[in-house]
Amino acid sequence: MNLEDLRDALRRFAAARDWDRYHTPKNLVMALSGEVGELTDLFQWLTPEEAAHAMEDPELAWKVRDELADVMHYLVRLADKLDVDLIEAAFAKIERNERRFPTGDLNPVE
Repeated sequence: MNLEDLRDALRRFAAARDWDRYHTPKNLVMALSGEVGELTDLFQWLTPEEAAHAMEDPELAWKVRDELADVMHYLVRLADKLDVDLIEAAFAKIERNERRFPTGDLNPVE
């Protein structure tokens, strides 16, 4: 399975329910934001240590996976509607960030 398979599955899912008319970029961005909020809610009051071990709690792990899937679905759907190649865009962003944040000794010893 790859990103194109997921995109195609989401296209079929939306088409079968006649949801394509609701999947406008604006609506998808709003839905994506809502799902990120639900993911945020799972971590909001955890300590950094608890958050690092979140996947060790079976109930929380299930919820985290579920919300991550929702975020990914809306992100892939939005990219599809806007004709954005997510993989290409992600690698281009890494390249830009490599130029913005070059490696080096951040804490030189004197």
